[in-house]
Amino acid sequence: MSGKKPYFPHNWSKFKNAPDEFFFCPTYEEFDEWKLEGWELPESVYCMIRAEGKGKIQEYVYQRPTAAKKRIKQLMKDGVTFTVCDNYAINTLEPHDFDL
Repeated sequence: MSGKKPYFPHNWSKFKNAPDEFFFCPTYEEFDEWKLEGWELPESVYCMIRAEGKGKIQEYVYQRPTAAKKRIKQLMKDGVTFTVCDNYAINTLEPHDFDL
């Protein structure tokens, strides 16, 4: 054995020789709706939280609403900016000083 990985041929010539009608070219609006507004979380995921604080970015994934609510309360208590994403919306929450 030479220790090399086996050769897997690339099929680039099939794509190069394919007619343009085989490829879908969306408009910007279609692309925007498909990629930017069409996120999907797996059924096993309730929500994702991305916290931006103390020079670090941390991401949390939750399956149960109670665990997510507990994390959100802790992040609010810590005064951290965070983003919550579920299958319905993406919301960014920032800490504010209400004792002005």
